[in-house]
Amino acid sequence: MSRSPANPAAAKLPPPPSTRAKRRTAPIGPPPTDVSLAEEVGTGFLNVAGTVGGMAVLGFQILRRLLTLRIDGEEVMRNLYKMGVKSIPIVIVTALFTGSLVVIQAAPLVVRIGAHGLLGWAAGFSILREIAPLLTALMINGRVGANNTAELGTMVVTEQIDALRVLAIDPIAFLIAPRFIAMVVTLYLSTIFADTLALLGASVGGYALLGVEPKTFYNGVTMGLLGVNDVLSGIIKSIVFGIVIGLSSCTYGLSVKGGAPGVGRAVNATVVTSAAGIFVVDYFVSFTLD
Repeated sequence: MSRSPANPAAAKLPPPPSTRAKRRTAPIGPPPTDVSLAEEVGTGFLNVAGTVGGMAVLGFQILRRLLTLRIDGEEVMRNLYKMGVKSIPIVIVTALFTGSLVVIQAAPLVVRIGAHGLLGWAAGFSILREIAPLLTALMINGRVGANNTAELGTMVVTEQIDALRVLAIDPIAFLIAPRFIAMVVTLYLSTIFADTLALLGASVGGYALLGVEPKTFYNGVTMGLLGVNDVLSGIIKSIVFGIVIGLSSCTYGLSVKGGAPGVGRAVNATVVTSAAGIFVVDYFVSFTLD
């Protein structure tokens, strides 16, 4: 037994014009996903090129202020305190546990071949040349680089940068160059500090896990297998890492658009770009120095 519709007149009505138009104008061609993927790849490439170009231009502007000594000294000291002194706790924790982790990873091999006297050399080689500069840069990037971008981005959104220009104050000389200098100096000093603490953590870990006396450990560090180049390699990397973080954080901070959400996107982009840049330049610096 069939049931009649509740409204017979509505059942005879044609489909809405919008539905018919959609049927007639249905796209014919390759799947849209291919086009979207190509667009995303092209857009990503253009964004990377634009970011690298913006960092190069900003670096040239900073260099010109440095050569002409047009830098606010008080702002440099204020940023050194904010970036360097306030980063000491996180550097201490990272360095001490990094040294201990190196010993934990090396302990099975040391026990297997009985090379307890070489523990200091092995830990010093990996810490001084690679681990301490790299981990210190990543930690400073997460704390200082992100904060730097957020501050500059907020100044852009609230038009404080434009206000400086109206007052005939150069934002590069007053805000950007001091932050860049403070970032490079902070990475340089923090890496030396982290090298010392990581070796201390490794000696403590070696004594606790393997029974290696601290005197034996430090004899392995200083007995001649490690050279000045091993120390300088990590120091040079720290300076390059500071340049990358300083340029990246300032570039993204000055290019913020879209209010508060734009500040959040810029901070995220700074952390990702700086971390990727650190690994890229680490490869090329290691390849060049070795």
